[in-house]
Amino acid sequence: VQLQASGGGLVQAGGSLRLSCAASGRTFSSYAVAWFRQAQGKERELVAGIDWSAVNTYYADSVKGRFTISRDNAEKMVYLQMNKLKPEDTAVYYCAATDYAYVVYAATLYLYWGQGTQVTVSS
Repeated sequence: VQLQASGGGLVQAGGSLRLSCAASGRTFSSYAVAWFRQAQGKERELVAGIDWSAVNTYYADSVKGRFTISRDNAEKMVYLQMNKLKPEDTAVYYCAATDYAYVVYAATLYLYWGQGTQVTVSS
C-alpha cells in the first residue's frame, strides 16, 4: 500500500484546513485508516481513525468537535477536515493504514505510512 498525504500549510488560529490521503495498491476498502501527528520534540499521537466501512470513527480528546475524518472507498481517499485550529495543533500529520478492519490505537500496528504533511497554526 502506498499513501500520499497532502493539504498541509500555514493557517491562523481559528482557521481550517483539509488534509487528503490518496491510497494505491491493495484493496483500500478492507482496512482502517488513521491520521497521526507529531509535534517537534513530542511523540507521534493518534489524532483520528476510521474503520473500513466508515461507520466507526475515533478522535483524540484534543480534537473532538473540531476535526472530522472521512473516507471515499471508491476514490481510495481519506480526509481530515480540521476546523477551529489552535497553535497546539501544529505538527507533521501522517496518514497510516493498518491490516485491521477497525481502528487500532498503537502506531506500531499501522504498517503503511504516508510521507507526512506540515500543519502550522499561528497565534
